[in-house]
Amino acid sequence: MKLKFCGAAGTTTGSQHLLEVNGQKILLDCGLYQGRRGDAYEINCCFPHFKPSEVDSVVLSHAHIDHSGNLPNLTKSGFKGNIYATFATRDLCQIMLADSARIQEKDIEYLNKKRRKKDLPPVEPLYKEIDAELCLRQFVNVGYDRPIIIAKGVTLRFYDAGHILGSAQVVLDVEDESDGKTKRLLFSGDVGRGANDILRDPVAVENVDYVLMESTYGGREHELGTQADDRIASIINKALERGGKIIIPAFAVERTQQMLYVLHQLFVEGKIPEVPVFVDSPLAVNATEIFRLHPECFNKEIYDFLFEKADPFGFEGLTLIRSVNGSKDLNRRSGQAIIISASGMCEAGRILHHLKNSIDDPKNTILFIGYCAQNTLGWKIREGWDEVKIFGKPYPLKAHVEIMDSFSGHADHSELIDYFQAMTGPKKKVWLVHGEQSRSETFCDALKKVHDGDVSVGVLGEEVEF
Repeated sequence: MKLKFCGAAGTTTGSQHLLEVNGQKILLDCGLYQGRRGDAYEINCCFPHFKPSEVDSVVLSHAHIDHSGNLPNLTKSGFKGNIYATFATRDLCQIMLADSARIQEKDIEYLNKKRRKKDLPPVEPLYKEIDAELCLRQFVNVGYDRPIIIAKGVTLRFYDAGHILGSAQVVLDVEDESDGKTKRLLFSGDVGRGANDILRDPVAVENVDYVLMESTYGGREHELGTQADDRIASIINKALERGGKIIIPAFAVERTQQMLYVLHQLFVEGKIPEVPVFVDSPLAVNATEIFRLHPECFNKEIYDFLFEKADPFGFEGLTLIRSVNGSKDLNRRSGQAIIISASGMCEAGRILHHLKNSIDDPKNTILFIGYCAQNTLGWKIREGWDEVKIFGKPYPLKAHVEIMDSFSGHADHSELIDYFQAMTGPKKKVWLVHGEQSRSETFCDALKKVHDGDVSVGVLGEEVEF
């Protein structure tokens, strides 16, 4: 059995790992690399580490674009096999992959205008909306803890990862013909923190022999627990006292819904004054509808809230905006408001217009509630750059910036250690991926202190045999 690291090794984006077993190739995730646009296009377009037509099946851990976003390109490029995912992941991919295609087409249109001025030939997007739709026809839905044979001698089980709606740890039970041994491989996907406002805790998987594990927050602790209502209330109250708007860049999936639920609770408890709340993201609005369809992913508190009290993601004073005209009206709106808009890393979407209109006013507050990869606009704002470019033009950063890592969907360093130790079995070999190099190395050193097995950091393009 062989494992090749084809993405998210030494970085947090572009998750792709190719497993070769019993003469078959199984791709774990097929995500987009996100970073500098030029680099990202070159990395994403061509699948340099394998041929799509030679892949037999894909197992998808969850719907985030850095894990699912290159699937339409994969199927367009010759992959004909099944894509295994949970029911909620498939439903989220239906809207997220189409949205990704629309963003690419708009970006390419803008890029080609600049290329024409330089007499350069036009470029094409990685895929279009029609490719995203066709890709969805290859999905096979599998419920949590429901075994299914996906290849000769390979049985798949999904276990809840507690990261986003439908997120899963991938467990493959393998009868390896190369040595006649039975092996259990766990691919963590992205690991949730536990005690989430909406989701269940990550499941502790038993009898694991080999581990492919994320390390996003290696060496870093979140500053607060996952339920930090008092802190968010304090930030909002102080921001409103300054007299400006509160702009919240948020991933359309999970972070937006979690923030809506928390705001709902704070309004009900009287911890923050009533102020208009706008969700300006067609994707986030559609994702919120999908959340309502999947109570099987909810923890007991929100499950009971849904069936006994009210809609956890809706309240008086909330406006959901889908249309372009509605978004333009919101940008022209005066007065205080809380505006939640995608994307969370501020690389695309309507959040760019809100930042352009708000970033140079010290009365305004920009509140980050999720991770931002290096070199993204969100990362630059979080890092406190004096000036950032939005739509190619420089803007001084004068707005107040707040960071709430307690809303992160990723387990921090200690939580990753706890997750690993809760997992039973020999865990003979552990490969760390999905982390900036320094984070992965720091977490690797920490794991070696608590685990006797072989622990190493995955290297892009490296192939390991076990």
